[in-house]
Amino acid sequence: MAQTRTRKSPPGIRVVAVSALATLLFLSIAAPPAAARGPSRLSVNRRNQQAFRVQGAHTYGARLEPASRAAVEQSSGTRVGIDVWRDRGFAPLAGKRIGLISNLTGRDSRGQLTAQVLGAEPAVELVAIFSPEHGFRGVEEGRVDSGSDAVTGLPIHSLYGETRRPTGEMLAGLEGLVFDIQDIGTRFYTYATTLAYAMEEAAAHGLPIVVLDRPNPIAGIHVQGPVLDEGELSFVGYAPIPLRHGMTMGELARYFNEERGIGADLTVVETTGWRRADWYDATGLQWVNPSPNMRNLAQATLYPAVGPLETTNVSVGRGTDEPFEWFGAPWIDALRLAKKLNDAGLPGLRFVPRDRTPEASIHAGELCHGVDLILTDRDAFAAGLTAITLAAALHELHGEAWEIERFPRLWGRPEVVDQLRSGLSPTEIAASWEPELAAFLEIRQRYLLYE
Repeated sequence: MAQTRTRKSPPGIRVVAVSALATLLFLSIAAPPAAARGPSRLSVNRRNQQAFRVQGAHTYGARLEPASRAAVEQSSGTRVGIDVWRDRGFAPLAGKRIGLISNLTGRDSRGQLTAQVLGAEPAVELVAIFSPEHGFRGVEEGRVDSGSDAVTGLPIHSLYGETRRPTGEMLAGLEGLVFDIQDIGTRFYTYATTLAYAMEEAAAHGLPIVVLDRPNPIAGIHVQGPVLDEGELSFVGYAPIPLRHGMTMGELARYFNEERGIGADLTVVETTGWRRADWYDATGLQWVNPSPNMRNLAQATLYPAVGPLETTNVSVGRGTDEPFEWFGAPWIDALRLAKKLNDAGLPGLRFVPRDRTPEASIHAGELCHGVDLILTDRDAFAAGLTAITLAAALHELHGEAWEIERFPRLWGRPEVVDQLRSGLSPTEIAASWEPELAAFLEIRQRYLLYE
């Protein structure tokens, strides 16, 4: 079964043919947002046809020739949501005017952008794009402005600018929303909140929403770390889930829809050929950076352990060649820190002292002393225990310099400051979150889609 529904789709589906969308789509964002319904279908299609003929080869990611596409499909056992949805005729949004929430990670198993797939299909009419943090191209830092594609005229609405959720004006004229973004399996990665906000607005405006699922790149069997406190909900933590949740975007959508009472008309189109124990490198799918500093699978794996430090006065490697595989600060004694962390015997991990000078973010241009994190067994790696061990070591060795009060923001539990200051060991702190983690695991089971 490759498609999961939580409600029936509205009646009256119709079929409307449209021309192919420009393969050049989204290369340039120049003009201000178009009117809510965008330009007329005729004017858009004329521009799309011309751009498709003249400029189709110049895209983000090479266009695959037929022989290359066949080779990719043969080598990959995983078919993502857009592949399955295309095979199933785009129900329940066939014939409808749709908006797509996506970025450069939204691709089919052959590497073609979902935006291009939908734009070229006569079965749906793509009329608007919505981009998350880092923009559609996935390279921007900070606030992202809305714009429009200079070739097609389609509006590109930013959900990380003036607003972080689709507005009524943005949704005017749409008959459905589609979401296709690669997540990385960590609670405080913002794309999950963008999904939840889109679901809330879809429900409020009576629009169906389709989530095109993708694998959890750091596998779906590891659920680790503290559950987010209800009092700490924010854009970097939409719901009370653990640091490493072990769910796909489609599973999170099902969880959000029921447990947070959204009540959206939700369809999840499942990935096929992916098992919960599979890491991303077992899928055969191309790695596309989901954000500027998430450049490989090792960094995605380490992110839930190292990421919580970055709200403090510690560099987590932004502005270096290996973000999240290193952390440091000018005031750290790297030799003592590496020894202490190695003596802790954390599973699947070793530490090597190393100096770096970040070129961006905190301590930019300053020589920082820190440690490289070397994964020796990613299946044994424990993200939550590692994160709290890093924090405990910083507090013990550099309590006067390290800004411990800022640690809870991504960690998600305000009591952690008192726990560290009282001298509780990392294993004792880890034991404190086990009851809530066990309760979450029981709830989570109801929304899982994959074995």
